[in-house]
Amino acid sequence: MLRVATVGTNWITDSFIEAAQQTGKINPVAVYSRTMESAENFARKHQIKRCFDDLEAMANSDDIDAVYIASPNAFHASQAEIFIRAGKHVMVEKPMASNIQEAEALIELAQAKNVVVFEALKTTYNPNFAVVRNSLSKIGRLRKAYFSFCQYSSRYDRYLNGDNPNTFNPEFANGSLMDIGIYPLSVAIALFGEPQSFTAQGTLLDSGVDAHGTLVLHYGDFDTVITHSKVSDSKIPCELQGELGTLVIDTIAECRNIVIHRRNESDVTLSRFQAKNTMQYEVAEFARLIEGKDYYHSGLERSRIVHTIITVAREIIGIRYPADS
Repeated sequence: MLRVATVGTNWITDSFIEAAQQTGKINPVAVYSRTMESAENFARKHQIKRCFDDLEAMANSDDIDAVYIASPNAFHASQAEIFIRAGKHVMVEKPMASNIQEAEALIELAQAKNVVVFEALKTTYNPNFAVVRNSLSKIGRLRKAYFSFCQYSSRYDRYLNGDNPNTFNPEFANGSLMDIGIYPLSVAIALFGEPQSFTAQGTLLDSGVDAHGTLVLHYGDFDTVITHSKVSDSKIPCELQGELGTLVIDTIAECRNIVIHRRNESDVTLSRFQAKNTMQYEVAEFARLIEGKDYYHSGLERSRIVHTIITVAREIIGIRYPADS
């Protein structure tokens, strides 16, 4: 069993621990929080014995093999670096860094230290994502791809009422593109690779982060249109349009329901069973990479391309984070 510590005590860390236990390969053994009280409360909930309020002490513990980092975006790269330098494998929530420079530095350091660094973008490890990828040939020559992920933030009302929640504060490297747009962008890169070019648009809030926006990835004979938002909800599915038919995906983050519409044929549902907590698939992949000592895994190239596009897109839109200075 891989002994894993967690950084962060929010709902996504709850989901990680549940997923880790479901894989049967990972044992959560320690919790970090900025305060010992918070760490102890979280550890008690999950029956975890070791608690830390010092990242360096946790990273240098001989009782830990790897770490899962789910802190605010702005801290991902610096916290991951601490663990990598200590020889620990790192699974870091998306986005793994605030910009491409931080992402490349993490990847290079991890490979120098012979440890796995893994960006937790769950969609691309789900069983139904493989169904989408393996079904592209059934729709013929691809002509259009439309990915929509728009989700009204539960903290937007607080922002409108004059508060300054982390989710709309550039000091924490947040915003629609980083928090929401990264899902469809990562899916597009995983399916189609690096685009020949791209365009980006976004609408800024007074705080300096983007409320919503659009990316268009140009692949020569087809385009991928990505819409994302933290201030509105979308109810439309995603589509991959080919000359022979169309693949329809219910939600890009989960890919739970996939239907193929082929001309002059009956619709066919292609999706298969996925666990309710879809994080278990990415957690299992993280364990597999560590077991195989795969320090140069294919997910790193996807992360490089995604972070390059996001960094340039932010420059176009006018979004700046502390790490950019």
